[in-house]
Amino acid sequence: MAESLRERKKVETRRRLEDAALDLFDRDGFDATTVDAIAAEAGISPRTFFHYFATKEDVVVADHGDRLARIIAVLGGQPPGLAPWSALEHSFVEVAADYESEKDQLLRRFRIMAGSPTVFARSLHLQAGWEVSLADALASRIGDPGHPDLTTRLMAGAALASMRASLQEWLASDGEPQLPGLVTACFERLGAGLR
Repeated sequence: MAESLRERKKVETRRRLEDAALDLFDRDGFDATTVDAIAAEAGISPRTFFHYFATKEDVVVADHGDRLARIIAVLGGQPPGLAPWSALEHSFVEVAADYESEKDQLLRRFRIMAGSPTVFARSLHLQAGWEVSLADALASRIGDPGHPDLTTRLMAGAALASMRASLQEWLASDGEPQLPGLVTACFERLGAGLR
């Protein structure tokens, strides 16, 4: 019971930090907001901030790990006989539907990311890791775990590029049209050359 309470407090503190940071980034701008200001707004010490996040960039991209896990899980649940590119498309469209349910919060994060070169660079760095994980998951689907080939790596990179282009369009149009439709359109355009 004590462990469960401790974990809940950690989650609550992390969420409080994220909310405080995003509010300050919106109000004052990313570059003008300090870790000290975020900590004060969240009612914790700056030292505690660093128990949760290595940098203030990491606050903006804090959801990236959960999103990758969701993509991999959905990909793993696709029917075994489905072609790899189609499995990727179905997975990304399903995850894009999740994004729609969190539209306001995600658009907020993406706007901060788009306005800050250091946050954008951090996001791209994390996405490079996504590409490796996605290629590994695809290799497992085709029966060669741990050994993604050139086509598998290309598909992983193209899938992520499709999602990135869709998100950029979604952000530019303030969340319209719906993200799953944009993702489908990107996958169809690329898929003609990858199927």
